Amino acid sequence: MKRLLGAVTLGLSVACGNVNANASVPLPVIEQASGIASLAPLLKAITPAVVSIAIRVAAVSKNSSPNKAQKAEPSASARNIQADGRLRASGSGVLIDSAEGIILTSARVIDGADEIVVTLAGGRELPAARIGADKATNVAVIKVTAPALPAVPIGNSDQLEVGDFVLAIGNPYVIGQTVTSGIVSALHRNKLGIEQYEDFIQTDAAIYPGNSGGALVNLRGELVGINTAFRAAGSTSPGMGLAIPINMVRSAVDQILKPDDRRREREATGGSF
Repeated sequence: MKRLLGAVTLGLSVACGNVNANASVPLPVIEQASGIASLAPLLKAITPAVVSIAIRVAAVSKNSSPNKAQKAEPSASARNIQADGRLRASGSGVLIDSAEGIILTSARVIDGADEIVVTLAGGRELPAARIGADKATNVAVIKVTAPALPAVPIGNSDQLEVGDFVLAIGNPYVIGQTVTSGIVSALHRNKLGIEQYEDFIQTDAAIYPGNSGGALVNLRGELVGINTAFRAAGSTSPGMGLAIPINMVRSAVDQILKPDDRRREREATGGSF
């Protein structure tokens, strides 16, 4: 039987005598029936619900910048202008509703998209419809239609603490699904000038271009954040990863999915959002 060990592994197991300074932080482990310590059983349950997203945008000027994020704080989406003058971009997304095909992603990933294609972990491609986006928080919702879709359960980011172990899952550099590990390095990071509203989870789990919109999960397999940006720290370090807390994401999604409710509340209170 698979079981989650209660104690944190304090040593770093390596296959050779030298420990890489950039190696992942040692994690609590899941013990398989074989007795091998591994996170594989946990990831097998989560990774099918983390998807790759590709978009195509109408022709743009080759002199324009495809990435509007500040150079000091790069977006974790990958955008480039092709020879045909069309802007193509890639990123990641997370299925959170298997029945409705609802996918969370980054607003920057799908910005201006004429066409959105979602690739599931198994390689199946599906056309996706844009439901809406909140650019102030860089959160977007898209939808696919297919039977038997997986989904990641939603966690509670308010319960996160510095030192909690997390896994970042996405599609960096369009090379395919990749998992990195680390800890929550800090909470409530703001005043970085990346988004209008900032309350980031900082992590040392590596986040790269193409990871934007992907999942940050805890070791219960719950979605606690949506990866959004990174700060490069040089060739000897993966730098600093940033994710939007899932509770902030949920607030944005509620406004995206329930515009009529939001309008009625605004009219009733005389306020605005």
